[in-house]
Amino acid sequence: MADHKTAWPKELRVSPDRKTLTVSFTDGRSYAIEAELLRVRSPSAEVQGHSKAQRVTVGGKSDVTISKVLPVGNYAVRLSFDDGHDTGIFTWAFLSELGAEKDARWAEYIAELADKGMSRT
Repeated sequence: MADHKTAWPKELRVSPDRKTLTVSFTDGRSYAIEAELLRVRSPSAEVQGHSKAQRVTVGGKSDVTISKVLPVGNYAVRLSFDDGHDTGIFTWAFLSELGAEKDARWAEYIAELADKGMSRT
């Protein structure tokens, strides 16, 4: 089982269409995470609020792309998206956890959209 708290990236690569971030870790794990999922589950206060109850459901991001990947110290990156969102600090642990739980996080997101009458487009 992966220890997300000690995850250390070996490589971060944005796809040519800028819709996927691939994160490879030194322990051999690698995850391709869609820009849409990164955007709608951004660890920013704007999206997450200050508690789970305050989390904002963000719809209409099926075409969002990653415009920049900027290092933050030696523990994270700040991702900028073409919709202007750029306040999320994505730690290595967060990227490891999101990659490992991607299917469950997608399902949770799709269910939230449906519950709120929202869509991905």
